[in-house]
Amino acid sequence: MANKVKYGLKNAYYAVITETGGTITYGTPVALPGAVSLSMAQQGEMSTFRADNTDYWKGSSNSGYEGDFEIALIPDSFRTDVLGEVLDAKGFYVERADAPTVEFAFLFQFEGDENAVRHCFYRCVATRPDVAGQTTDTSIEPQTETITISAMPRIADNVVKSRAPYEEETTSSYQKWFESVQEPTA
Repeated sequence: MANKVKYGLKNAYYAVITETGGTITYGTPVALPGAVSLSMAQQGEMSTFRADNTDYWKGSSNSGYEGDFEIALIPDSFRTDVLGEVLDAKGFYVERADAPTVEFAFLFQFEGDENAVRHCFYRCVATRPDVAGQTTDTSIEPQTETITISAMPRIADNVVKSRAPYEEETTSSYQKWFESVQEPTA
């Protein structure tokens, strides 16, 4: 039976992209524990061509998605692998203004009333998080970190994302979703 509702973000992962001669490969997915929320807005525009005093043609473009991923605390591995921070000889994580942009796949899962649905954005970049915090009062309130993720179409095939259908929970691809990036087939 198909889901009627979705809820519960969990199992967030990233997989660094390596590009050689126009061909991309994905590293092994690395967990991003502590996923709090994800809101990815579609990027693209609706175009209308008017002729004969009517909307003669309409079309839309797909430029991917962009939005915020809130997490309990961004792991050091993401900071070094994706955000370009460098661990120096003293053991400090150093942020450099000239750090290269690193692309990655972003994988995650939403729970549902029947089955969990798994998603993958195939080509992403991320912003650094803000630095923020506040003092404690009579109780401790955990603070979170937020990064903005931009998911773009892949250059070679225009693929933006995929999701494992509700009914596919028992397939090998679904079961291995977070072990390696599952490539779509033509």
